[in-house]
Amino acid sequence: MAAQLPAKLKPAARVAGQRQDVWSIVNEAAAASPVQPIVNMGQGFFGYNPPDFIINAAKSALNRVDCNQYSPTKGRPRLKKAISDAYAPLWGRKLDPETEITITTGANEGMLSAFMAFIEPGDEVIIFEPFFDQYISNIEMPGGKIVYVPLSPPKDGSTRTSSAAEWTVDFEKLEKAITPKTKMIVINTPHNPVGKVFSKDELQRIGDLCVKNEIIILSDEVYDRLYYVPFTRIATLSPEIENLTLTVGSAGKNFYATGWRVGWLMGPPHLIQYVSAAHTRICYSSVSPLQEACAVGKFDVSNLSRPEFIHGA
Repeated sequence: MAAQLPAKLKPAARVAGQRQDVWSIVNEAAAASPVQPIVNMGQGFFGYNPPDFIINAAKSALNRVDCNQYSPTKGRPRLKKAISDAYAPLWGRKLDPETEITITTGANEGMLSAFMAFIEPGDEVIIFEPFFDQYISNIEMPGGKIVYVPLSPPKDGSTRTSSAAEWTVDFEKLEKAITPKTKMIVINTPHNPVGKVFSKDELQRIGDLCVKNEIIILSDEVYDRLYYVPFTRIATLSPEIENLTLTVGSAGKNFYATGWRVGWLMGPPHLIQYVSAAHTRICYSSVSPLQEACAVGKFDVSNLSRPEFIHGA
């Protein structure tokens, strides 16, 4: 399409070369399939609704005048407080709702805000292969250069059933990938698509490298309620590592409500303030009634032990 436009009207390079994303390819193929209904494995489509108490909270919020108006750009106070309360026992301390949490329009927009906040043309961002495909376009939008470091499957993985935990980080390759231009590294645990939960030792070694080289850590933990082995949050390993870490969360994944587009980032004030600034420029604020519903859902401390959300820890 770009080639058909006059030179003066051509789109910016950051979008001109964008190919169709894998979600759209699979979704369109599923919709066109002569066999219906079809199981679509291309995206996180749930076949059931969130629990009634969350849906009812959303309906109730729609009847409130304040919930039909703009939310504060950093998120509704009730939701930020609920997240702070819910993560406190997992973090070992209470996060400041005003300075260490910002609400975004889904985790994906939150990650874009993080990249927009810190990545400038020429900055390098390390990601582990395989990866969630949206990382690529989000890094390229502000002009970042992607540096790939593979996760290595077990050598005999093609001949036997193996565990996701057997995919390992090649730390020699990781260290070689770090240059003076490395600004950020992206970690995804539990991992999409492999399912790997990074071990505490792996996260410690990654964190130590980031501290040594002053690299921001973007830890995508949107599946942080879906694991069956010990799960470590890299931000909790040491004050020095926490000082460099932005942690990503998602109400959509936890409530089976991906269409609600409610996510958040948690991190130290000197990082979160710039993520919030970028988020303000991208979409200003996120959906008010659904933020309120999330606040009275799982992230209300009283609901932490509800059977709908018990994970296999």
